[in-house]
Amino acid sequence: MPSHTASQRYFSTRGGSFDLSFEDVHESRILRGLAPDGGLFIPAEIPSLPTNWQDEWHHLSFEELAFHIFSLFISPAEIPPSALKDIIHHSYSTFRVPDVAPTVTLDGDKRIYLVELFHGPTFAFKDVALQFLGNLFEYFLIRKNEGKSGKDRSHLTVIGATSGDTGSAAIYGLRGKKDVSVFIMYPTGKVSAIQETQMTTVQDANVHCLSVDGTFDDCQDFVKALFADPLINKTQSLGAVNSINWARILAQMVYYVSSYLSLRHSNRFDPSNDHIRFVVPTGNFGDVLAGFFAKKLGVPSKSLVVATNENDILHRFWQTGAYEKNPVHDPAAQGGFVEDGALAHPSGVKETLSPAMDILVSSNFERLLWYLAYDAQSPSTANVDERRQAACSKVKGWQTELKSKGGFSVEPKVLDSAKADFASERVSDPETLSTIRDIYRKGGYILDPHSAIGVTAAFRSAEAAPGVHNVALATAHPAKFSNAVGLALQDEQGFHFRDILPEQFVGLEALPKRIRYVKKSEGLDGLRKLIVDEVEKGLN
Repeated sequence: MPSHTASQRYFSTRGGSFDLSFEDVHESRILRGLAPDGGLFIPAEIPSLPTNWQDEWHHLSFEELAFHIFSLFISPAEIPPSALKDIIHHSYSTFRVPDVAPTVTLDGDKRIYLVELFHGPTFAFKDVALQFLGNLFEYFLIRKNEGKSGKDRSHLTVIGATSGDTGSAAIYGLRGKKDVSVFIMYPTGKVSAIQETQMTTVQDANVHCLSVDGTFDDCQDFVKALFADPLINKTQSLGAVNSINWARILAQMVYYVSSYLSLRHSNRFDPSNDHIRFVVPTGNFGDVLAGFFAKKLGVPSKSLVVATNENDILHRFWQTGAYEKNPVHDPAAQGGFVEDGALAHPSGVKETLSPAMDILVSSNFERLLWYLAYDAQSPSTANVDERRQAACSKVKGWQTELKSKGGFSVEPKVLDSAKADFASERVSDPETLSTIRDIYRKGGYILDPHSAIGVTAAFRSAEAAPGVHNVALATAHPAKFSNAVGLALQDEQGFHFRDILPEQFVGLEALPKRIRYVKKSEGLDGLRKLIVDEVEKGLN
């Protein structure tokens, strides 16, 4: 592809697909996320930010930064610059603040800051990526359908599963989009009331909320089965919105750049002497992986801190080099609030006060493993293509072990490579509650439980390396997890939850809801029929 740079071409971490474009129109594989060989797509090269970007970009808006960063990974032959700017503007004009993801000071003395990522339509960090992804889907479809009518038009059927924020963020990113139908499955009674009403009160005809009488794992299994199902794939072009989608990773890189520039050009930071650590509450590894790519682009982050809850497979990896499932079951698995989205997973996940991070394995971690396997090789032993294939083989072997044995261990040099860019912290539920209380008492700022995990890890990082600026990511508005926040602050004088309830949440529960109830016992056949029937109804 002569019109594409190396960073605008993609291949699978397991070696089965090479030299694909960002869109890959014929199969839509990039937009699906998962490669045919089961791997994940990564760019053939990570580019460098332009010389003097730190000075030349510091006056740019978030939208302008996004354009420059996205252009490194998307060829103008696929999306012309003017069109890309329009997509970006439509994506971020929906945010409630012009900065999109502002960086605020949490503790000036200890140099701890927050990137507020909850100013989008659904009050969660996923809006940053999914607003962009929805407009990206729409752009490709409009272009593909130009001059076509009726059933000759291409139609995208987006399938997703959620135990919380992904569903509402996907719905708000895709609602009303022409030639797109979106089906989001969630476990009945196992997402928070706010999360459910955000999804089910959307009245756009192309949105379908499917409440499954099972668990989040059951919903995920349905999604995987649909993508592998030859019958539905004969009639539907399926798309994915989950965190393994490369476009989501790309969109999340931007706020690392914008946050660094915000600090660099403040009076709190001396770029010639000071250092930054980004501290990221982490479940599926997508958010912190975007930080890794930003670091490789040239953002001068000293390290990235992976902050986990008690589902600590990632923390254990950085401590030991072993990536192993550690399932727990009743009563050890119990915890958190059903009302906040806990108890959605029966497969050995520990239920916590931070349910969006309750995972047994991290789906995006495979991308980092590829880079670790590649870097661990001696550059003199093979050319670039051979090193890539060797890394793909290594990743494929590790993933096979994970599936068959429940885990694998990496060599010391691979772990050393991981520690060069990352550190890790594990935060318990009691520590999460304590941090919410402490931060409220110091200045009245209220954290949601996921953000509190990042802040807890940031304070630990500050103690370990005084003088380093620690930038934690605030991933959700506290009103989305009212029970955990209420538990932490119930005895605090002057605290009333109604005072922080966004006006967009007031009266939400009274709005009419659109829900289809799905019985797990009806299986793939029943679900397939429901989806095909609803798509056909929408096309007529």
